[in-house]
Amino acid sequence: MRTAGLLFFVALCALSVAASLKICAFNVQSFGESKANNRRVMEILLKVMSRYDVCLIQEVRDSKGEIIKALVKDLNRFDKSNSYSYVESERLGRKSYKEQYVYIYRNNVLKVKELYQYPKLAEEGNNETDVFSREPFIIRFHSPTTLVKDFVLIGQHTCPKTALKEIDELYTVVKGIYKKWKTDNVMILGDLNAGCSYVTIKGWKAVRLRSDPRFHWLIGDEEDTTVREKTHCAYDRIIVHGQEMRSGIVHGSAQPFNFKEKYHLTEAEALEVSDHFPVEVDLKPSHRYLLRNEL
Repeated sequence: MRTAGLLFFVALCALSVAASLKICAFNVQSFGESKANNRRVMEILLKVMSRYDVCLIQEVRDSKGEIIKALVKDLNRFDKSNSYSYVESERLGRKSYKEQYVYIYRNNVLKVKELYQYPKLAEEGNNETDVFSREPFIIRFHSPTTLVKDFVLIGQHTCPKTALKEIDELYTVVKGIYKKWKTDNVMILGDLNAGCSYVTIKGWKAVRLRSDPRFHWLIGDEEDTTVREKTHCAYDRIIVHGQEMRSGIVHGSAQPFNFKEKYHLTEAEALEVSDHFPVEVDLKPSHRYLLRNEL
């Protein structure tokens, strides 16, 4: 009986890991036609993307709007056990440099409830200087199989020179999301340039996302989210807000995904894909979902 109970516990744990919802943010570093035409790069991207139920892609440089469409089409062929869709932001950036945020997600697992492109201050009739170089792209999901059923992802890629100012302003964004959608279940994710020379100890003290205990930083300052061996910087982060959201995280699941080691690549081969590793985290499955599948 003791052995049977142990086997049941092990099986339940394995099912829990399999049933968790995996989220990522990945700066694919100037993802344009050149990378899209590199077969080896695209094969690696398909392997990476098939790990996740939803992934925020950053630095999409695609004025024709064809690259992501082709990637998702290939992803559906590569992973036939799931069905993938995507939503993309407008092209963002000051002056001539523009890039997009894109969420690629499994539509057989998640449902999009609402989208929100955070407004430029100028568009709001405000004469103040815009804080963000690329305004956050925000999505609200419904997830029937996880403990947290309704949650918001705030995708952000900061400008290195103004990283701390932009990170601090995300505090205001979260407050605005609560006012708009009445939910505390928020996750901020992306390349925040939150490490090395772009941040200082003195600067951190003024960042509300760091000083407010309601914000929990899942990717710590000691992590390395960069591909190059000569660098060790926690540029890419995942931050959660709200007690329910924090309780819904699988303990220890937040980490960079080292695709260089996983797929046995040289540094040069990995850098063809990106100079960043994705950062990832899992949401716990609901107890009802686990029991239903176990029975």
